[in-house]
Amino acid sequence: MKLKIGVMGSASGDLHRRHLEIAYRLGRAIAENDCITVTGACPGLPLEAARGAKEAGGLVVGVSPGLSEWEHVHRYHSPVEHHDVLIFTGSGLMGREVVNIRSSDIVVIIGGRSGTLGEFSIAYDEGKLVGVVLGTGGITSEIKYILRVIKKKTGARVLHDEDPERLVKGLLSYYRSKHFRHPSVHTHFTVQNNVPSGAALPPDWKPETGN
Repeated sequence: MKLKIGVMGSASGDLHRRHLEIAYRLGRAIAENDCITVTGACPGLPLEAARGAKEAGGLVVGVSPGLSEWEHVHRYHSPVEHHDVLIFTGSGLMGREVVNIRSSDIVVIIGGRSGTLGEFSIAYDEGKLVGVVLGTGGITSEIKYILRVIKKKTGARVLHDEDPERLVKGLLSYYRSKHFRHPSVHTHFTVQNNVPSGAALPPDWKPETGN
């Protein structure tokens, strides 16, 4: 099954051309690593990531705040281009953030203001693997400080890099080698040696001996 990487970032404001180019490269990197791109179906940096992913042949899913395509476009002034699928939550801009994050195996933060900070907080609280594209302004400049203030163990892991291609490869490597074992916030099962706590062990099961 393909992994889903959510791109969360600035939808409006003063978007620098360099940051738009980095977002585009981020989307391309996600597609070129055979992953699905998830966005909030909004304009700005996430849309550039969607464009990059789509032009690289990737699948792009948008989580819309609206109830329908008409509401998505006319009430929220959000795009439909560069997305293969739109999921209509009807939850509004803030309400759809939980769906956005929980639909993503890995979350990447690029630029961003208060909305992106909310998405980062949800991802961190739910123990997600999070990537931060440094050098793109907004809250990405403050994440390291925020983490020092939070001091909360949720199982989340945050990786930083200025290079979007290198960041995607690092996130995938970490997820596939370690983070896939992270407990599910829904079942509260602790996964050890690939077996959820409380689950019946198969007759031929043996514990893993590797790192």
